[in-house]
Amino acid sequence: MKTILFLSLMATTVFAVQTNKIQNTKVEKKPEISVEEIVNKANIASYYNGKSGRAKTQMVITDSQGRKRDRQFTILRHDEQDGGDQKFYVYFEKPADVRRMVFLVWKHPAKDDDRWLYLPSLDLVKRISAGDKRTSFAGSDFYYEDVSGRSPEEDKHELLETSKNFFVLDNVPKDPGSVEFSHYKMWIHKKTFLPLKVIFYDKNGKEDRIIEALKVETIQGFPTVVKSRVTNKKTGGNTVNTMSDIQYDIDGITDNTFTERFLRKKPSVIRY
Repeated sequence: MKTILFLSLMATTVFAVQTNKIQNTKVEKKPEISVEEIVNKANIASYYNGKSGRAKTQMVITDSQGRKRDRQFTILRHDEQDGGDQKFYVYFEKPADVRRMVFLVWKHPAKDDDRWLYLPSLDLVKRISAGDKRTSFAGSDFYYEDVSGRSPEEDKHELLETSKNFFVLDNVPKDPGSVEFSHYKMWIHKKTFLPLKVIFYDKNGKEDRIIEALKVETIQGFPTVVKSRVTNKKTGGNTVNTMSDIQYDIDGITDNTFTERFLRKKPSVIRY
């Protein structure tokens, strides 16, 4: 009986020890979200709020010596589907030298975008090539591609870290020869999925341009960046965009709005 009792106690002890080991083993948690999901959600949060949108924009361009230039324009947008094809129309109102200038984009995530620039002083419609999308937009520190967005498919994405409020991603272009940067880092807010800071690095690994969201508001249920700044580390200049009169899902914005007809005549949905 003593032998049976001893063996029984030993078995109970071994079982308890093994159970305790299992309970205390650290199980590696799966990532709460994949890097692809983060990138896609950030793309939609930045460029696809609602089916369509309109916003007035005040742009202040400051050079390295503190001299300022102003631009005022309205942006229209119409989506085919979230994350898919969409169209942008930018109508310039001020100053006088750019008044009635129009920037038109037919965005295609799966291929090169179609982009046009209308120059009223020459009554000329200029086609913008794919190589020009990484050049200055209207003399500012923003690039044409910053306005309509960069397709997530053009880069390889890596999740560097996850903090309390942000996903930090590093993004490397799949075609390095097509762009002026070597890679860029994004700080994406975990709740809204808005990129609140982006740093582009040049081919030598030095900071080139920094894009920051300075103010975010919720409009018609959509978290929206209403004020942003681009700092150009090379030139010492910066550009600040302040958006107002923002509206989403506007009935008057249709596919017909984004045609050559309205390059020379502003659509009625633009109010000045």
